[in-house]
Amino acid sequence: MGAMDHAKHKAEEIGGKIKEKAGDMTGHEHLREEGRTDQARANAKQAADHAKDSGEKVRDSFKN
Repeated sequence: MGAMDHAKHKAEEIGGKIKEKAGDMTGHEHLREEGRTDQARANAKQAADHAKDSGEKVRDSFKN
């Protein structure tokens, strides 16, 4: 995975945290839940990135 993908997914996670905190401060439950959902989605993407990176490292170790 490219560094840009990693950065994009981390930014999505941070955006979710901001939404969640804004929902907490305003008492807006929908915004809070949307933030949690955004974080979960970003974390899943990050986990997929890590798995793909690990697979590529294993593949590359067999090439050498």
